Amino acid sequence: MRPLLLITAAFAGSMVLILNLVGQPVDAADDPQLAAVKKQFVGHYELVSFISYPAGGGEVDNNYIGRIMYDEHDQMSAQGMPKDLPARAAQTTELVRGGFAYWGPVTWDVSQNKVTHYVEGSPTRGSWVGEDNVRYYEFTADGLLKLSIRDDSGRTTGTLTWRRIE
Repeated sequence: MRPLLLITAAFAGSMVLILNLVGQPVDAADDPQLAAVKKQFVGHYELVSFISYPAGGGEVDNNYIGRIMYDEHDQMSAQGMPKDLPARAAQTTELVRGGFAYWGPVTWDVSQNKVTHYVEGSPTRGSWVGEDNVRYYEFTADGLLKLSIRDDSGRTTGTLTWRRIE
């Protein structure tokens, strides 16, 4: 019985090793296309627009301002708020909330033009901590970064357009 246990343990250990290797993200050093995309992302951006696309059709300008940053260590942070938030806050003594702020590591899936923000922290959206904010990216000819949000069926529900701050 002991030899069978040793073989089973060795097999299980090999399977864990194989699963770990399969689950590892591709390193940019091994993929020039990924390295180029990561380099293109690194920098600071200001929010140009945040447009939502309701299920019933049309589009809604959320009238936001904000910043997003990607660094060379595969980390990101983003903040955004309604432009009228300060004016609304000035009209009351109550706490006025709105917007988003979060940070964490980031990975890219170049084949799907997908960037995933792994939310480590968020003072504005506590429920986001531990979640993945998946965005589909596009760099436009005029240098803008468009990050689109999709629902479970693949429908685009929103697009945040960012301009690099030089």
